Amino acid sequence: MKILHHPDRADIHLSSVLYALSDPIRLFILSELRQHQEKSCGDFDVPVAKSTFSHHTRTLREAGVVNVRSHGTQRLVSIRTDDLEFRFPGLLTAILDAYENSDEKQQMLQGLQQS
Repeated sequence: MKILHHPDRADIHLSSVLYALSDPIRLFILSELRQHQEKSCGDFDVPVAKSTFSHHTRTLREAGVVNVRSHGTQRLVSIRTDDLEFRFPGLLTAILDAYENSDEKQQMLQGLQQS
């Protein structure tokens, strides 16, 4: 299986993290991970194709926001909370708290219910 690159803690840059968090699908993925700690890629209910979901997880992984590990045939995704908190204290919590209370999340959930 392909070895996935994860940046070292010191190589996580604010601009990359903010870019990765600028997409509504990626924010939704992080919101789900915040609730479940770790999820298999196949367990996410997102309104995009598998290849698009893979693109989003790769963007998050390469920015240093999530960790993706292989377990048998599954890929498990989790937030790199400790690394992000060390590099940018309070950033992830502030962004996810704002997202949880936003119309954007409600619209995403309504879209999922309709499909």
